[in-house]
Amino acid sequence: MSRTLVVPTIRPLRSSDRPLIEAMTRACRVFREDEVTVALDVVDAALGWGRRRDPGYETAGVELDGALAGWACWGPVPCTVGSFDLYWIVVAPERQGCGVGRALLEDVERRVAGRARLLVVETAGREEYAGTRAFYVSRGYQVAARIVDYYAPGDDLVTFVKRIGDPWIRESGDQGNADSLIPGSPGPRIR
Repeated sequence: MSRTLVVPTIRPLRSSDRPLIEAMTRACRVFREDEVTVALDVVDAALGWGRRRDPGYETAGVELDGALAGWACWGPVPCTVGSFDLYWIVVAPERQGCGVGRALLEDVERRVAGRARLLVVETAGREEYAGTRAFYVSRGYQVAARIVDYYAPGDDLVTFVKRIGDPWIRESGDQGNADSLIPGSPGPRIR
């Protein structure tokens, strides 16, 4: 198998992907059982699997040779102006290092462009996540915060942030009305 991704197919996840998503997430062997449960809960909400679909979640999957090779889920952060969370990005172990993660992340960034100011990623500080953290740094993300022992003793929360754009700028002359926030409008930036 080539370690170079040539032409991926990126598409929204489908309900029929659910068993593959679970198998892939478990196969990574870095997620604890409670983390796999949370990942599947987010996917279920995004897909409407066994419940009403939650429109606050968006998804994408990468197919290679007709098989799902990776998946991502993200969405806008409630009570913020233009902040989005990348909740999950998972790549099948046999496809790691060949561009699937990069393709997914670039697709997420493209999809949120024009809507997002910030894309926020929370990941673990455990040694098994060193490659994950290096991946985000290589894609232009900066460490914005680190909370020691957040997940468990010795397992920090590391928060990465990337400024995607700043589409939310106030209309000229109106500095106080939140209704004047219009994507692409000329005027001073919100700070």
